[in-house]
Amino acid sequence: MKKPTSAPRSKTTGKARRKTREELNQEARDRKRDKKHRGHAAGSRANGGEANAAGRKQGQQKDPRIGSKTPIPLAATERPVTRQHKPKSEKPMLSPQAELDLLENDERLDALLERLEEGEALSADEQTWVDAKLDRIDELMQQLGLSYDDDEEDEEEEEGKEDMMRLLRGGN
Repeated sequence: MKKPTSAPRSKTTGKARRKTREELNQEARDRKRDKKHRGHAAGSRANGGEANAAGRKQGQQKDPRIGSKTPIPLAATERPVTRQHKPKSEKPMLSPQAELDLLENDERLDALLERLEEGEALSADEQTWVDAKLDRIDELMQQLGLSYDDDEEDEEEEEGKEDMMRLLRGGN
């Protein structure tokens, strides 16, 4: 058998005393009572949160289910709606020579013109865009006094004169 020790143990040192079943049950009842009172008040969802409204100012009490009060016209209005006009372009104006250089070096225009030369059909949007750019190039060339048409006509006239001379001389 074990011999009892002569010095009694202090509660601070060593193992803690085990709780009895009755003490454990009482603690469980206390925890259950505390849990029971958690959560929102009964009917708080249907009442619109009146508990929170006490902390708000009186002027701010609005029903959150109601939307805007602005009147909506049900019939067509007689006056037309005025819209703000945007400026046509904000990019700086280029000189005619600089604009002509940009148009002549345009990659999209070159690609579409190559497709046209190959016999491909362009969509309506692409065709109108190409026509607009070519018209703008013609305008700029007239402003600058340049014309590719004059050079081509001169060459054709010279070739035509040479052909006429051959015919008149009777040679081949």
